[in-house]
Amino acid sequence: MTATEGEILTLDDVAVYLKAGKQTVYRLVQRGEIPAFKLGGTWRFRRSDLDLWIADRINKNKPEAE
Repeated sequence: MTATEGEILTLDDVAVYLKAGKQTVYRLVQRGEIPAFKLGGTWRFRRSDLDLWIADRINKNKPEAE
């Protein structure tokens, strides 16, 4: 695992990384739609989990080949 993959991000970091508002990220966390964990009462995110989550969402939106 590279340093970037193991990197732990804050909610603010994730909002910048996803180019989304902090409230949007927080809503996704509250709904359990984005991989996250709590540390000392604040949400944290592993960059590698986010990358997998993004790839999964992209694959779900691709039309299947016929």
